[in-house]
Amino acid sequence: MRKPVTRGLLLLLACVSGVAPAAGRECVVKPSLYARALRNPMKGFTSGSEWETLRHTYIKWNEIEDRENDGIDRIRSFCDRKWKGLAERNVKAIPRVYLHWSGDRKCWPADMTPDDYTSPQFQKRVLRLIERLGTCWDGDPRVAFVELGLFGKWGEQHSPDPTPEMQRLVGAAFVKAFKNKLVSVRQPWRKFSGFGFGWYWDSWAHYQQMWAHASEVAKMNRSDYWKKTYIGGEVAYNWGDWHIQPGKTPTDSVSKPIHRDYVINSIRWLRCTQLRWISNYDRENPEAVRGAEQVQKAFGYRFVLNEVRFSTSGPLAVSFSVTNEGSAPFYYDWPVEVSLLDRKTRKPVWRATFPDADVRAWLPGDGWTEPTWRPSPKWPGKVGEWAGGTPDWRTPPRAVTVGGRFQVDAPPGTYLLALAVLDPAGKLPSLRFATASYLHGGRHPVGLFAVGGGQGGPLPADFRFDDPHTDRSLRYVVK
Repeated sequence: MRKPVTRGLLLLLACVSGVAPAAGRECVVKPSLYARALRNPMKGFTSGSEWETLRHTYIKWNEIEDRENDGIDRIRSFCDRKWKGLAERNVKAIPRVYLHWSGDRKCWPADMTPDDYTSPQFQKRVLRLIERLGTCWDGDPRVAFVELGLFGKWGEQHSPDPTPEMQRLVGAAFVKAFKNKLVSVRQPWRKFSGFGFGWYWDSWAHYQQMWAHASEVAKMNRSDYWKKTYIGGEVAYNWGDWHIQPGKTPTDSVSKPIHRDYVINSIRWLRCTQLRWISNYDRENPEAVRGAEQVQKAFGYRFVLNEVRFSTSGPLAVSFSVTNEGSAPFYYDWPVEVSLLDRKTRKPVWRATFPDADVRAWLPGDGWTEPTWRPSPKWPGKVGEWAGGTPDWRTPPRAVTVGGRFQVDAPPGTYLLALAVLDPAGKLPSLRFATASYLHGGRHPVGLFAVGGGQGGPLPADFRFDDPHTDRSLRYVVK
């Protein structure tokens, strides 16, 4: 991994006359690394942590539909109440609809028969519900991912399992309803297979499920499963040998190296984007807070800005090199912006997006060290551990170069040249690079660009950056 630069300045590598056509000079800068974790969208600890940008939402079916004559507005009203304020905090939801929690805690609509998962009535109603969920959620920027749920306890598709016929029927309905949002299920290698759904593991890194569940997804990942859909779930602290791994409590999981390293290795190995329950660590425990930040850095993507090249005047030619030092891709097609900012107000006076940038193609390394498997007298007969050596990528992440040429329409003057990744909901900066070159509000200044005369070039040596860790201003827009 690249080592952080201790000072928050851009390192000027070159500023050469006559390199960019019809421009005075080309500057090459190497932004310094931001060493801390980032509170970035669509990744990390889910629900309750200081790093939260994702919130899991369990929804009882009868909360959003209790009788057949209930309209779709009941779903919309429920979600508006449940997700009020998420956009202002730059948080998105992962909803799951369920019919049975545990014991006799069931939430079937009043005009349906509890535990009836196969009748013509159930088929009709479940297909209608899925269609309505798609209408409400597929274009809703508050929704990050969708967990299929519905069947069995906790909507985890067991007790009972959905029949093969219902898997085909419901799986096809979710594919039809959700063209824009990624959908996940509990065991994609054996249920709802063939639909391209992601995976939510309900006992992440559990000592007794590493072979039975994790190794199955590892096999799927060898066929690039992880490049197409997200992987996440929750850590469980209430059954079997959980005290061995991932530890007795969320605080143990993040504060004690024997557990924290195990969790981080499992995140890297399986390309994990998000986890919940583990986020309930003790935030008053300094070791837990420090350890949680290490785990947060491993989740999902982490885009390091390696180098930026730009013309200092004339037509703007700009390119940058980026490396994903995380564990997974970013799964949605969000635009990458280049902008000119007023040097006093730091507000954009001109901005455009790179036409060929695709953040989904900024991939992490490949082939994280697999655990060593050994026999166990308990189910399922094998356990996995990372013992000895230093786990790493077999193939390190490769740098990706993005570039573009732009005709700038701005009043004469010298401006801050900045980069950002925008949430399409409002086209506001949201996803941040792991660089110390940062301004409050989500943009990354990389140099000076002159319009209509004047002198562009590197940022002044005393330029003051902001700390992204303290910036809580990012948001998106819900229309």
